[in-house]
Amino acid sequence: MTTWLLALVPQYGLWLLAAATFLSCLALPFPASILMLAAGGFAAAGDLALWQAFLAAAVGGIAGDQLGYWAGRMFGASFLSRLRADPARDRLLARADALMDRRGVMAVFFSRWLVSPLGPWVNLVAGSTGYGWHRFTVAGVAGEAVWAGLYVGTGYAFAGNVEAASEMLGSALGIVGGAAAVVVLGYWLWAANKTDAARALSHGEG
Repeated sequence: MTTWLLALVPQYGLWLLAAATFLSCLALPFPASILMLAAGGFAAAGDLALWQAFLAAAVGGIAGDQLGYWAGRMFGASFLSRLRADPARDRLLARADALMDRRGVMAVFFSRWLVSPLGPWVNLVAGSTGYGWHRFTVAGVAGEAVWAGLYVGTGYAFAGNVEAASEMLGSALGIVGGAAAVVVLGYWLWAANKTDAARALSHGEG
């Protein structure tokens, strides 16, 4: 299917790009990232306008996020309980729930591009738990802008060499993810040590 979709990019470029990012944000198996890389390549060749490709990808993703959020808000826990009947979905929803519980805005932002497989599930969890729409939207728009910019921009820089662009971007995101994990772990250790020190001080005063 991916090859067939790539062949349609020159003809239906912007609409296809927006549809792909929209559907991928609903957890449907569309190769949105590859299509964004390809669209960047076509922009480098002059077949598409770069800013239009970026905008189409970002708008499609934002619309998909909003639909997922409001589906969670309207149908709530009963809808999620049916989804959890599938073990794979249950694991993803559990991870999304844990992320939202700990980080909120950052969970929405990073699940757009750094841990994008969790994005659709974070949308549903955010809606079903009544997470603030304004905060969700601001973080979601920022995250989708980063996602679209990274993939369309990388495709443009690599002039349509999708395989090379995909490998490079995958490696870069892996490094960013590893660095983020180190920062989070460091912060957690610092906070834990600070709490232990405060407890020791209070016990000493007692």
